[in-house]
Amino acid sequence: MDLSPSPSFAKAVDTYRRAVATAATVTAYAVLARGMARELVPHDLRAAVSWAATLVRARLGPRPAERRTVIIRRVDDDGRHDGCFAEAHAYLATRIDPRALSRFRLSGGVGDGRGRRNALSMVPGDSMTDVFEGVEFRWTSVVAEGGGRFSESSLELSFDAEHTDMSLGRYVPFITEEVEQARRRDRDLKIFMNERSSWRGIVHHHPATFDTLAMDPELKQSIVADLDRFLKRKEYYRRIGKAWKRGYLLHGPPGTGKSSLVAAMANQLRFNLYDLDLSEVHSNSALQRLLIGMPNRTILVIEDIDCCFSARSREDGKDRKTPPAVCYGDGGGDYDEDEYYEEDEGNWRDDFSEKDRLDAALLRPGRMDMHIYMGYCGWDAFKTLAHNYFLVGDHPLFPEIRELLAGVEATPAEVSEMLLRSEDADAALAGLVEFLEEKKKLASSVDASRTSGLK
Repeated sequence: MDLSPSPSFAKAVDTYRRAVATAATVTAYAVLARGMARELVPHDLRAAVSWAATLVRARLGPRPAERRTVIIRRVDDDGRHDGCFAEAHAYLATRIDPRALSRFRLSGGVGDGRGRRNALSMVPGDSMTDVFEGVEFRWTSVVAEGGGRFSESSLELSFDAEHTDMSLGRYVPFITEEVEQARRRDRDLKIFMNERSSWRGIVHHHPATFDTLAMDPELKQSIVADLDRFLKRKEYYRRIGKAWKRGYLLHGPPGTGKSSLVAAMANQLRFNLYDLDLSEVHSNSALQRLLIGMPNRTILVIEDIDCCFSARSREDGKDRKTPPAVCYGDGGGDYDEDEYYEEDEGNWRDDFSEKDRLDAALLRPGRMDMHIYMGYCGWDAFKTLAHNYFLVGDHPLFPEIRELLAGVEATPAEVSEMLLRSEDADAALAGLVEFLEEKKKLASSVDASRTSGLK
């Protein structure tokens, strides 16, 4: 066997040796050149060459984006707490991800009335990123050098310079609106009642919500959709020159849930209630003072307005019950900033009893925008009540109750009263059946007496 290398292999080895020798020679020359440069080229000239090379790379390479930084101090120059800092601090507490920060501050006692909860915040020196409309905003918690006092802390908001208009025109107002909504959700609602020409307020803890409200599901959904649509169109109202307000006419027999609907609206919107008793108002000037003294983002309720005033109808000259025209329009006036109301716009609600006794001018759109009839308890309303009281969706007595409700005029208040008489679902529903049968017999006897009287 011939073990001598082939000619092609020997040629490849020889080529490799020459390449290594050449590389070694080039490396040696490079080392020698650098050494000679250090010895022969002056230091200042070498520094100038290095600076020129850096400048060329900076001109030819990508330039870093220009940044802007907004400083938000906790305390201003006059020693007063800055509201912008409080809003930014509250907003960031909702954006902090404990899994993304190696350390963070935990503080308690946040909230007002509806439960207190802990809040997170950054430790001085740390940063976090918030994304708004696809743009990254960098927040940094800073403490002034030398002092280190809590009052000297500040927040720095930095972003690319190209987003300056968006940050000040949309991002900062977005933060203010988010914090305001959170404050309204967390605060205790109040109901104010008039005493002559002034308001007296107490805490309002009505549990009614649209989920627990016993009424027709389609009507309920239409009201919720109307409220949501109204809230989202504040700027639209302002643009077209109309007052940001909405009127709701609630009418129907007593006990059909009008007051509960108003409470559900207040809980949904987180607006305080102003219950205006017109029998306590003895002059137009007193009424004007009451309305001007109302803040905005409130619900004005006028109950049983058909029983308060007598005026001549514009249409047929008949006596009708009607409120003064000053009751409608935008509110305004002094308000307590701690209540977190909007200063520039108003939101009004009006509650009535007998629709047919009101002047037609009060029922037109712009004064009463949505007419809501609150009727007797139907099948869907009963199912809501049964679920509220007993958490049941079906029962052997349900078919009989459904048939009785179809022929009996029973208000949701009456049905609720019967369900409250026992915590046992079987006993309570059986009592409701007896109650509805009695009402059916009574209605039949009344109809019979009317028929006999007509003969």
